[in-house]
Formats: sequence, structure tokens, C-alpha cells
Amino acid sequence: MRKEWLDTDFYALLGVDKKATDKEIKKAYRKLAQEFHPDANQGDEAAEARFKQISEAYAVVGDPEQRKEYDHAREMGQFVGSPSGGARYVRVEDLMGAGGGGGAGGTPFDLFGGLGDLFGQARTGPTAGADLSADMSLSFHEAVAGVTKEVNLGGKRVKVKIPRGVNDGARIRLKGRGNPGSNGGPNGDLFVTVNVGTHPLFRRNGSNLEITAPVTYAEAALGVDIDVPTLDGKVRLKVPPGTQPGRTLRASGRGVENSKGKKGDLLVKIDVVIPSDVSDEERAMLEKLRDMHTENPRAHFGV
Repeated sequence: MRKEWLDTDFYALLGVDKKATDKEIKKAYRKLAQEFHPDANQGDEAAEARFKQISEAYAVVGDPEQRKEYDHAREMGQFVGSPSGGARYVRVEDLMGAGGGGGAGGTPFDLFGGLGDLFGQARTGPTAGADLSADMSLSFHEAVAGVTKEVNLGGKRVKVKIPRGVNDGARIRLKGRGNPGSNGGPNGDLFVTVNVGTHPLFRRNGSNLEITAPVTYAEAALGVDIDVPTLDGKVRLKVPPGTQPGRTLRASGRGVENSKGKKGDLLVKIDVVIPSDVSDEERAMLEKLRDMHTENPRAHFGV
């Protein structure tokens, strides 16, 4: 633990109470890291500096062992009892002595049972670096096909390989690409959250693709073969006679291929289009058709 850390209130930097739980600290860090991340504040040196402070704070109080040492060191370095029974505040430098030397027989921190080792690495074990998070925007087709793109982490460009078939909101983990560890500890990880754009025709449902296909009421009643677009061309589907609005037809294997090579299906929802304006001739034909059907489709209402 670095000596200057004792003069910094990491809890205040993260906006939490020093009695906050690990979960509360992690939540606060993620919120602040997202707000001040360099990718979201390009060219803003103040935001970049704030991001580094937040990351350093979380690297200490976000680790249970580091946090315990930090709390203990700050308590011993900032507050000691006075002979009169009251209390006085002192600086860590005062405890160490003006020249940095100790009293007879040892270092100035011997009276604290070896607390002086907190300022070196002799008794501090390896500590993992803090994880980092970033957002990445993908087009619909990039998410379907997979792509390699870069994210900016404080001016450093990091390549991220996105697997094909990735879903909106997925988190990609890059092991060891977070903040560096201390005292030989491993680096943290980088978590990239994927935001996938929409498509004018298709909708994603996992590995399945969904699309709405409009047909006329005559086509729905009589049946028709229709061509439906896919990601790599088109497919012809048969709309059976008497198809009702909302019926879903399936084209197997014409959906999205996932990272394991398995393809989903194309689900085609039928939408029967009713014209808002008809000619006199069409109206006459429809009235004749209506009179030919004596069955009441609402008979089950019982009213």
C-alpha cells in the first residue's frame, strides 16, 4: 500500500460510506466508471483524471484484504488517544518522526505491531487489478456475422473480437485487460457490453429471426406462395388457405448462426392487410361475399 493513499479518502471518491458493503462499493464504482470512462468523454482530461482516481480507489477498497489494511492504516495514522484522555489528530509523518527514523530498538511503527510494512511490499501480498468496463455499439449485421473492433481505454486502443450471433446486452470478457495488479498480482479483466442496432425488417429472438409478412385478405383466404427475405437471399413460403392474422410460418435454418455453428430459424408472422379504401366494384363484391356467409364468428360470445 502506498503511503500517499492514507491521505486520500477512497470512500468519498466513490461516493459511499466507509461502512458500505462490497456490493455497494462495486455498484458505485461501475456507475462512476461508466460516467467518466474516456470512451464517453473523449478529449476531456478532467474526466480521464477522475476515471483514474475512481479506478485507483476501487483497486484498494474493492479488494477485501486491501480494504482491511487501508482502513486499519488510516485509523492508526489519523487518530490516536492523548494522555489527557481526549483525542488528537496527527499525520502519518508525525508518527514516523521528522527524519523518518524510529526510536531505539526498531522502526517507528514497531509500536503498532509492524504496521510500517503497509508502506512497503515486504508483507503485502499480490493484489489483483480492478476490472474495467466499456460499451461497444454494433450494427445488426455486425452482431450477426461477428466482427473485431476497438474500444478506447484512457487513450489506449484495445481490440475486441465479437463472436457471431452475439445478442444485444451481452458482456464480452477480456481476461487480463483491466487495471494492472500490484505486488505481482494479476491484472483485472475488461468487460465489454454490446449494444446491437435494429434492422428495418428483421427482429432478433436469440438465434431466431422474426419478420412480419403482409398479405391481402384474398391471399389469406385463398392461400398464396410468397417470397420472404433472409440474411443471405430469400425463401419461398406457402401461406395456406384460410390463414388467420398473426399466424407464424417457419423457415428452418434460415436464422442467425451462433458461435457454435448452429443456426436458428426464420419466423414469419402473417399480417392480413385490410384496405382502408375500396372501389364501388370491390364493395359490391364484398357485400355479396358477406351475404353468402351466414355463420356468425362471434356466436360463442352468447350475446
